[in-house]
Amino acid sequence: MSVVEPGSAGSSLIERVKNILIAPAATWDVIDGEAATIGGLYRSYVIPLAAIPAVCNLIGMLVFGIGGIFGISFRPSPVWLICQAIVSYALSLAMVYVLALIIEALAPSFGGTKDRMQAFKIAAYAPTASWIAGVFGLLPQIGILAILGGLYSLYLLYVGLPKLMKAPQDKATPYFAVVLVVAVVVGVVIGAITSSISRIGGPLSVASSSVTSRAVVNVPGGSVNLGDLEAASKRAQAAAEQMQSGKAVPATDPEVLKAYLPANVAGYARTEVSASGGGVGGIQGSNAEGTYTKGDANFRLAVTDMGAAGAMAGMAGAFNVKGSKETATGYEKVGRVDGRMTTESYDRSSHHGEYSVMAGDRFMISATGDNVSIDDLKAAVQSIGPGKLEGLAKS
Repeated sequence: MSVVEPGSAGSSLIERVKNILIAPAATWDVIDGEAATIGGLYRSYVIPLAAIPAVCNLIGMLVFGIGGIFGISFRPSPVWLICQAIVSYALSLAMVYVLALIIEALAPSFGGTKDRMQAFKIAAYAPTASWIAGVFGLLPQIGILAILGGLYSLYLLYVGLPKLMKAPQDKATPYFAVVLVVAVVVGVVIGAITSSISRIGGPLSVASSSVTSRAVVNVPGGSVNLGDLEAASKRAQAAAEQMQSGKAVPATDPEVLKAYLPANVAGYARTEVSASGGGVGGIQGSNAEGTYTKGDANFRLAVTDMGAAGAMAGMAGAFNVKGSKETATGYEKVGRVDGRMTTESYDRSSHHGEYSVMAGDRFMISATGDNVSIDDLKAAVQSIGPGKLEGLAKS
């Protein structure tokens, strides 16, 4: 059987897009039996289609600016917009691979077959509708319609997942639900890490890793080494096997997390505290947060445990991003501090600041406040004890 590369010719690419949108069930059956390669699918399908929303959004913002509410908009510099488009495009390419690793790692937990190539086919073809809907980005006023493409892509994922991964029908829905939840968690983590880059407006800098890989996604200033993602997938597979056996490490009890919140820190008194937790499909999460005040100054301190999903969130470690921006009134920066991914921003005019640290590829500690100093926020995060949480993650 020959290797199928649907985008080797323009007509075949268009035909495949049309078929999976109009007749998804039948098209997934065809895809199921096709021989393919990850590199081939990237070159022939993912790379050209993933460029649609990035390019269309870029053009839309260049022509119409950003905003448009009540007729008011602003126009960032073309260089800033181009950098943003490149970052968005690079992350969308990498997220296809991340989604494939998630699908593959979770398959055995739901009676499916662990198959990297089949998982990658799903990750490559399921986003088709959302990519095509990216054309709405040409007109920012109707850009919200792109959400329709995203919803249809979820349907494509729902239909294709059990077919290609050979999951029994009675487990198809929970399999889909857990894949979706974990993908969202990973996306949120990556988004949190890269959000500062979006505000900073500079190119994404990606440091290479000691883990080698044949697949590398290049972005300005470096590359995302997919070997790191593959190593993370092994940890994800271990977590999936624990889930399958019913021995998954649960998320920390919310009340235990609440105990990490100090009654006082840096002269601030805790005036409110809350804790919550929950889970789906064997994946649990928990959160505790407190409000601290001192006169007219206040901040919110939160600690979140992603539980077993932390193994998936660890995939974000492949994006060793770093960046910084200085303005007349403040600064923003993101990067690793003491080996931990850290984001930091502060505006001296409004005295508003944010500081967050990822600990043990599982816990997120964050402090956000007004009329505060950045040192107060850092002290608040350190009062939780990132090292203690890393020890908790290993226990």
